[in-house]
Amino acid sequence: MNPTFKTLAAGAVALSSLHPASAQYAPPPPPAPFAGFLNEALRQNDPYMSKWDIGGSVRFRYELKEGFGIPGVGAGATTSLDFRDRGADVYNDYSLTRIRLRAAYTDRWWGAMVEGRSSIASGDERFAYANNPAVAGTLPRTGDGPESDTFDLHQAYLSLGNHKEFPLSLKLGRQELSYGEERLVGAFGWNNLGRVFDAAKLRWQTEWFGADFFSSRVVIPEDGRFNVSNDYDYFSGMYATSTRIPKHTLDLYFLARNSSPQALAAEAAPQALQPGARDIYTLGTRLNKPKPKPGEAGAWDYTFEVAGQFGDFRDTRLGVNSARLDHLAYMGVAQGGYTFADTWGSPRIGLEYSHASGDDNPNDNKHGTFENLFPTNHKFYGYMDFVSLQNIHNIRGIFEIKPHPRLSLAAEGHAFWLANTHDNFYNVAGAPRGGIATTPGTAYGIHPGYGSFVGTESDLIAGYALSRFAQLEVGYGHFFVGDYIKQSLSAPTRGSQDADYVYLQATLNF
Repeated sequence: MNPTFKTLAAGAVALSSLHPASAQYAPPPPPAPFAGFLNEALRQNDPYMSKWDIGGSVRFRYELKEGFGIPGVGAGATTSLDFRDRGADVYNDYSLTRIRLRAAYTDRWWGAMVEGRSSIASGDERFAYANNPAVAGTLPRTGDGPESDTFDLHQAYLSLGNHKEFPLSLKLGRQELSYGEERLVGAFGWNNLGRVFDAAKLRWQTEWFGADFFSSRVVIPEDGRFNVSNDYDYFSGMYATSTRIPKHTLDLYFLARNSSPQALAAEAAPQALQPGARDIYTLGTRLNKPKPKPGEAGAWDYTFEVAGQFGDFRDTRLGVNSARLDHLAYMGVAQGGYTFADTWGSPRIGLEYSHASGDDNPNDNKHGTFENLFPTNHKFYGYMDFVSLQNIHNIRGIFEIKPHPRLSLAAEGHAFWLANTHDNFYNVAGAPRGGIATTPGTAYGIHPGYGSFVGTESDLIAGYALSRFAQLEVGYGHFFVGDYIKQSLSAPTRGSQDADYVYLQATLNF
């Protein structure tokens, strides 16, 4: 192991082990509300300036990874693969800086917001666009990695309406979409770029429910060029939430992703792989009882979510002109936790099970792999970001404690199994590792005879609120490889190894 990695890993473990506890990380709240330096100054001198919101944030993060595949590095026998032990580079450390500046104005019946973003990466070995497997009409690009976008427009939208006086409102323009826990639709805030859509969103708000009806196109990040949306990838739907069940929220949603064959090569060198042709419709529901607030009775919290999908899907690995496959898939999540509110640090213990279907026969005309849509997977399937909600069983144990109002400590453990060994092991971005068939022991792919156990992951996270405008965070993760990975990389030129991850992060709001 790299000496620098050993030092940082030891430091992360020490900080995360200040209390013998483990947990799902929850950022510590600031010691006092903070509207931003400029906002506070303007509003102090002129109360009418409260209609304005002018501010921003800076976030710096250093990441160190060992045992991670590096997209674009190596080719053929030297290809960099997750958990590969020999013959390829699987060590990468880099820094990420994200700066956001915003100006917003809200009047009685309308509002507007513009937000710029600068995302800078230094030392990242990953290609900006690896183009592997190759997509016709696109070219690989080295760049500064997939999380670099020196300057671009993050959000710019106009909102019309006032729910205090009328039940309908409209938001038009570039904006974030975030629903539920962000398992299927999220802003992907952990990423140095984030995710936005060019969208039109109509909201219907009553005392019984609130419902969004939207149509959108996801924005494609491209460093050095103004980011545009994918004209061939439409994402639309309805997401409704009701709080009429006491202490609960109930969500109902219908989501549609319609991508034409041109979507895959909509831009010549995108920093995120674009989708192949598909028309996938998702119908789901979610029941949530949140964690109790301080002083609130009822220490249990839980969430249940299920979703089914139908439609059609073209597997681009079979060719861009291959037949559309009938798509039928599903997912389910059940989680629960208990908070010891009267105990020092208010510790919480939780357990979660998540499952998404895989395909049971790659040679028929059906497709059974759940489509993860536009999630923030970092929050749910391990902080090392190896897994998505596709062809997976995930059992997760979580523990969190707050020994000081400004300090949150957390740890969690995951155990992963493939839902079906006739399907792939998918990465966090939803792409399959390996191809449909590979030489045994040299790469990932579809191996029905291999064991389904992927491995386990342990994570430790600590966060400290330095002030009402500054926060520090540190994390360490270790992935223990299971039978599926060991067998996939069993060739003498490959071999498998566990993976390690350390990050240090500082955030400043202004």
